[in-house]
Amino acid sequence: MHDKARAMVLASFAGDALALGAHWIYDIDRIEKEFGKVERFCSPQADSYHPGKGKGDFTHYGDQALILLESVVANRGFVLDDFSHCWQGFFADCDAYVDSATQETLNNFAQGAGPSNSGSNSSDLGGVARVAALAFLYRDDLNGMLTAVHAQTAMTHAAPASLAGADFLCRTLFAILQGAAPQEAMEEALSEGVADMALDMRLAVAFDSAGKDSRQVIEQFGQMCTIVSALPGVVHLVLTYGEDLRTALIENVMAGGDSAARGLVTGMILGASLGLDAVPVEWLQGMKRYQKINELLTRLDDQ
Repeated sequence: MHDKARAMVLASFAGDALALGAHWIYDIDRIEKEFGKVERFCSPQADSYHPGKGKGDFTHYGDQALILLESVVANRGFVLDDFSHCWQGFFADCDAYVDSATQETLNNFAQGAGPSNSGSNSSDLGGVARVAALAFLYRDDLNGMLTAVHAQTAMTHAAPASLAGADFLCRTLFAILQGAAPQEAMEEALSEGVADMALDMRLAVAFDSAGKDSRQVIEQFGQMCTIVSALPGVVHLVLTYGEDLRTALIENVMAGGDSAARGLVTGMILGASLGLDAVPVEWLQGMKRYQKINELLTRLDDQ
């Protein structure tokens, strides 16, 4: 299970890095024309949401996932106050893209909110997508994982749908790391109940999309950031490419829209299921922070 937990984290970061170049391009024909089949890391274009970043970097989602991992290692566990401090410092000291959920959360902090009541009203998948470090830390403790993931998600994304999706993802990852197949794990997580009716219904529909054309399915669910659109797309990708992490993450990018958040979550689920051998070596070696992430995971494991 240790190797699969490490693969879960690394594959999540790889999914984000692969999406960087074409992130938030919604026109799939444009992606095909300007990038071709995105099988390797690409630099974003000058007019993208990520100027200044290069091949092998992360989007602002991946950057936040790394901040969370660093905080967990530094504290030998999850400390919301420290993660909050590091997260705010990151956005104060860099020129990373600031999405609406981030800006609303920063405004709430500036007005005196604490990390337990600072969250925006956003229901985007991005807040949930950061949690690989917490799934690694609490891989033998479902209640601990649920509590920590809920807290870190709510810090920036407090909408009920985001928190319901966070619970669904925790239950899925925990079951996979304990030996369940992804479909079994997701079906069981869904049967536990998803505390948002729209998300619950759309996740159920996603199970019937396995094997269908991914670009069409994700367009139908919605390419946008909201969890009711993006998380069903993840379920589709996992069920359609359950033995092929590489193709799943490529097809995720080629489907356009918020491919970075979907890639982080798809990578987590399939990495936890398939292990390190499923993650292309060239992707791992191409991530600028690969060695650092590996070192942090080793330190976390030794604590």
